[in-house]
Amino acid sequence: MHKESSLDTQLRPMELLAPAGGWEQLFYALHFGADAVYLACDKFGLRSRAGNFSLEELSSAVELAHKAGARVYVTCNAFAHDADLKELPRYIEAIRDAQADSVIVSDLGVMSVVQQVAPELTIHVSTQASVSNAAAALMWYRLGARRVVCAREMSCEEIAAMRRAIPDDLEIEVFVHGAMCMAISGRCLISDFMTGRAANKGECVQPCRWEYRLKEPSRPDQEFGIEEDEIGTYLLNSKDLNMLAYLEDLRNAGVDSIKIEGRVKKAFYVATVVNAYRHVLDGEHSDLWEKELDTISHRPYSTGFFFGDAQQSTDADMYQQLYDWVAEVVCATPLEDGRWRVWAKCRNRFYQGDNLEVLSPYDSIRVVQVEELAEVFGYNPDVQSVEELLALQQEFHVSSNKENRGNSQENEIVNPYAEVSVDTARKAMGLYVFTCSVPLKPSDILRAKRKDPNRKN
Repeated sequence: MHKESSLDTQLRPMELLAPAGGWEQLFYALHFGADAVYLACDKFGLRSRAGNFSLEELSSAVELAHKAGARVYVTCNAFAHDADLKELPRYIEAIRDAQADSVIVSDLGVMSVVQQVAPELTIHVSTQASVSNAAAALMWYRLGARRVVCAREMSCEEIAAMRRAIPDDLEIEVFVHGAMCMAISGRCLISDFMTGRAANKGECVQPCRWEYRLKEPSRPDQEFGIEEDEIGTYLLNSKDLNMLAYLEDLRNAGVDSIKIEGRVKKAFYVATVVNAYRHVLDGEHSDLWEKELDTISHRPYSTGFFFGDAQQSTDADMYQQLYDWVAEVVCATPLEDGRWRVWAKCRNRFYQGDNLEVLSPYDSIRVVQVEELAEVFGYNPDVQSVEELLALQQEFHVSSNKENRGNSQENEIVNPYAEVSVDTARKAMGLYVFTCSVPLKPSDILRAKRKDPNRKN
């Protein structure tokens, strides 16, 4: 017999769980305050388009997260066939040896292998398992799971009822932000049927976002005009999920972990969304951070099924993104006049005189004006750090001053680490330096407003 949850007791703090599709996303999820990350290695993870991690890299990823005080959950939630299971024991052993905090499964066979090979690993049940009632949650609990990721089709009221019916040590996780699938908890066959790429093995090409037109079998040459205009109707195209303003409702329902979708999303997306949810979880009002979620790539937002039926975006498969990530701060030093000298890696073009917004963890959004922009030569990010480059600059400056004494101007040594004034920072991952009036910190994100928020890249 299990003891039902005592929801009337003090509510537990909700975990902020972020996607880590690669090293950069992992770093920024941790940097901006995620309590935990979920990631995959090269198999069984349902996101083949993500960068993912090799089994050899996993221990380093876990170590990085643990040093930041965060947990790591490894996804093994693909639906497996017998041929797939042959490689699974070694895979699970590697996850165990890397000291990951849990493994996420949807397949009972996969769960069985986990329990045989690594019984010490905590098991979470994926949303792919479509847990949408307390009886299902209790069944998974009896089988050994200690967390269920609710089916996205559950309402807030249904989640609260589930919480009251299950044990305290069975945790509830829900998706709160990101793309929604038109199929039941992502179990879609359209991609497999139309392209031969199986969504349930991580290869979905998102055909639900494509334009469709209606035909009747006996009239193959006649299209029915169900569209409002010439672009067609996007019958299967769901809106994105955004629950930032309703975190207290989820907390009151007994949710233990809120999950951000997006293992194929870029680091700018991860940093921005994690930052907004972190601030609201820590007590700031959602109104202060709601507009942040418009800055990154997204479809029109909705609250999914939490308060009723989910909504569709039927007029177009159109993303919107108001801002671009233009630079990443590497280091900054104070100047005698009170300004700051900033070295930054270029991500997208920015210009002398630009007003850039600063995304910095646990801080408000600030604005800096780019002054005295210069490109730094002699920097190769593959072989040296910026700190090493600055040391070389200083070393060259000292030695060249000595050697140039007595030399004629035409024989002066050319500085291979020169800083050359420019109007535009345009070299991807190139190093630039500028001055500004605001102190910046390493790994701060600098962004600029897009002229066309609907452009696709």
